[in-house]
Amino acid sequence: MPPEIAVVGAGTMGAGIAQLALEHGHPVRLLDLDRSTAIRARAGIEERLVRRLARRGLAGPELDANLAEVLGRLVVGVDPGDAAGASIVIEAIVEALDAKLALFDRLDQVVSPEAILATNTSALSVGAIAAAARRHPGRVVGLHFFNPAPVMPLVEVVGGALTDPAVVEAAAALVAGWDRTPIRCADRPGFVVNRVNRPFTLQALRLLESGVADIGTIDAAIGSAGFPMGPFELMDLVGIDVNLAATTGIWEGFGRAARFRPSQIQAELVAAGRLGRKTGRGFYRYDHAGVRLGPARGFDRSGSQGPGPELQDSVARRIRLAIVNEAFRALDERVAADAVTIDLAVRLGAAHPQGPFSWAHDQGLPVVLAGLEALAPGDPDAFSPARGLLWAIDRQARAASDRPA
Repeated sequence: MPPEIAVVGAGTMGAGIAQLALEHGHPVRLLDLDRSTAIRARAGIEERLVRRLARRGLAGPELDANLAEVLGRLVVGVDPGDAAGASIVIEAIVEALDAKLALFDRLDQVVSPEAILATNTSALSVGAIAAAARRHPGRVVGLHFFNPAPVMPLVEVVGGALTDPAVVEAAAALVAGWDRTPIRCADRPGFVVNRVNRPFTLQALRLLESGVADIGTIDAAIGSAGFPMGPFELMDLVGIDVNLAATTGIWEGFGRAARFRPSQIQAELVAAGRLGRKTGRGFYRYDHAGVRLGPARGFDRSGSQGPGPELQDSVARRIRLAIVNEAFRALDERVAADAVTIDLAVRLGAAHPQGPFSWAHDQGLPVVLAGLEALAPGDPDAFSPARGLLWAIDRQARAASDRPA
């Protein structure tokens, strides 16, 4: 039988990771300090497994037998110390460094020295978290799954400064065995996807703050550009509080760089308890089944310029240019091995129709540069061209001049 997995944190991500491990044959302990959360997580896993088994054509006694076998490998509990017998422990608690440090300190004391300790952080430093595992910091690795974990194909595998390279390889092999695509990332704020894709929501919020366009126009513009979901739809889906926490972590990690500044609009919605679909109100309103009813109060006004095609095109282009610029910055810093890896990560992890480098080359790098330079005066930190883009254009120019006439 595959090794035992312990997942600490039974919220949406933890339950999804536990389900993924169960579906690939592991015994799983799902632990949460809140017993009711753990019980709800088990019920949710059972419900989703029934649907997935039914889609495979199982029914009646056969479905029941398969379900019983899978759920027979699941134990829920409230004490993180119950992770002691696991070979791999995956943390999926709140995105707060202090809470993670306290948990990894505890896990380091109770779990076998040979066990891997993984954090599902989306933006925090893996190295900082590993330092809390003072006896064996080399076994701490980042395994950033994407929501919903049983469906999304990408996992970012992050080695911190203290992580043993063999642990990184073992963690990557584990998730590859779960039919996920592991992408190795450097330990930089937001890793690849959450960093490169941060302008997807932040630039949309800047446009909303400035009154250039309303949420419907912005979401429609992004939909017309081939994305499966607009930025405000996405924030409501994942949780405005979750998105704000990730943005804040990246902003702090980059020394409060202006381009990552969190939006006051999000902060006000979180303070009001308007977190998106899970509370029935966010940027949009939802019924009890989660069906969108229309813009929520405060977001039901039309953009000042009207939702014409020219405005939609400029909105989509602005957001894409900011993403491309951030991708070149990430590549400059060697957050991932190469542009192909970053493109793959953004397509798989953020469902972009095309990776940022691929889109930039299709547009033409000089055209991208001109677009960034036109926007830079209004938002220099986001749109001042990345050095890597300038170097790429220079290489193209030199290669063209070296070709025989």
